[in-house]
Amino acid sequence: MTGDPRAFFALDLGTATTSAALIARLAGRWRLIGHLAFPSGVDRELILGLLVERVRHADPELAESIGAGRPARDPGSGSSGPVDTAVRPEPLGPAAEWPRLVSRSAPARRLVLMVPTERRREITERAMRGTGWAVEARSLEKSDALAMTSLALDPAISVLVVGAGSPGAADERGPLPELVGLVAGVAYRRPELSIVLVGAAATLDRTLQPLRTEVSGAGRVVALPEDLAQIGGEDRLRACLDELRGEVADTRRGIVRSTESLAAVLGRRIETVDVGVTGGLRCSSDPPRAQDSAALTSWAIIASAGLVAADPDDRFVDAVHGWLPASVDRARLRDQLRDLWLAPWSEIQGDGATLRLGAARAALGRLVSATPEISELPAPDLLVAAGGAWAVAPAPAIALALADVVRRHGTSTLAHDHARLLGPLGSIEDESERRDLLASLADDLLSPLGSVIVPQSLRRGRLNGRIRLDDGRSAIERDLVADEVARLDLPPGAMATAELEFRDGAILGGRGRRFAVQVAGGTGGLMVDLRDVPLRLPDRPDARREALAGWQRDAWTALEG
Repeated sequence: MTGDPRAFFALDLGTATTSAALIARLAGRWRLIGHLAFPSGVDRELILGLLVERVRHADPELAESIGAGRPARDPGSGSSGPVDTAVRPEPLGPAAEWPRLVSRSAPARRLVLMVPTERRREITERAMRGTGWAVEARSLEKSDALAMTSLALDPAISVLVVGAGSPGAADERGPLPELVGLVAGVAYRRPELSIVLVGAAATLDRTLQPLRTEVSGAGRVVALPEDLAQIGGEDRLRACLDELRGEVADTRRGIVRSTESLAAVLGRRIETVDVGVTGGLRCSSDPPRAQDSAALTSWAIIASAGLVAADPDDRFVDAVHGWLPASVDRARLRDQLRDLWLAPWSEIQGDGATLRLGAARAALGRLVSATPEISELPAPDLLVAAGGAWAVAPAPAIALALADVVRRHGTSTLAHDHARLLGPLGSIEDESERRDLLASLADDLLSPLGSVIVPQSLRRGRLNGRIRLDDGRSAIERDLVADEVARLDLPPGAMATAELEFRDGAILGGRGRRFAVQVAGGTGGLMVDLRDVPLRLPDRPDARREALAGWQRDAWTALEG
């Protein structure tokens, strides 16, 4: 941002949702004044106008102090409470000049990978994992040249990656000339297609570059001659693909930058999981080890970790069905998921809400499965849920979903990016400015969901121990039984000491019988999750549904009665 504004807007323009927030400087610090979310088809100026008008009516003096002006009409004359969403908002007025931080997310772009052998396909696909592309991989060992050419000529394909070893392995030298000819033909017929040449395939650069210099609007040709097994080889390919993705102010890259800055500001290890309609992100960041140094961050954008798909296959449908606490016919569930893809804001209550949480858990499962290197890290100090998948879920249900899928033994505080600010704030290029803003907004930025304690190595089906929760004013005690999720009330803003004693010992950071950990409160309270790590659901469908319903009943009111 430039200048010294009294207020600004933060907009996250998602595939299904437009989220708008108003942030203003009050008493020398930045505060979140309000936020709204509407389907992405709603005009953003109307959303901003409604947001400002609600602030004017809720607190006219505050609105004037930040330069938003007075209400368009006296709220005391026939009007009470918030402005109805059906009322067309007044013009933005002076607020139209406020700065705007904008981030955008879009469906994953498609990329084709062509390689000589299946072995090379596996190596290159593994190196490309987490780059945010929807990858379709083909090898001459399993596919014919005509089918591969037809796929690469599809106008929906944005980038072609051609991979081989460096030097080419013995099993690659035979098919490599055929692959070179195939790629040259595609490059001639699709001059706008960007091409990345990896390993021995980089020699094709001498053939392709002359073709591109004579064509206006031609795509890039990038040669990466290193073998992916060499030090830095995978990193160079990932950086190249990230650059070619090229979204301006990409929401998920913004979330990565905000997570890094938050880790530095709070001095805590933070993990953020973002699930949107068309993709997901998992990011883990440790605080910098020295002042002014960079945070230690691992991240991956997974195209297949979206909430829904346009045409869900059997595997997709079965994964969602596995998280539903009620039986649904597969054909009907497939239709419901297609409807959710077409109208993400429809049926946000009752069965529709339950379906969303099942789809969110399944998407989170794909995200976790695709990022084993992050799963191997210790439990984070703070685990943050972000993205539109959680937009209409109650806080306790979000907390339980995180505990269900992102499972490691240890203690974590849980939070929700409720106003969708991490993406827009991550669009601030200057790291010091971004850190200062996040530090000022720390109390408003994330909605506290509570804490979760996950011990490991408990004996199943028996009383395992006891917990005492002491917040300094009062104490709560209760028994701990394996396979249950014990919930204890701990309101937002409260801090407490949880003292746990296990009869046969457990793993909680280390192995022992007695532990004392500090926990933070939230709208979901404190959960002591005594289920297996990783979570093992019953094999029998009726037993699995009964277990899911039992765990979710307290968190998800749609299941009651």
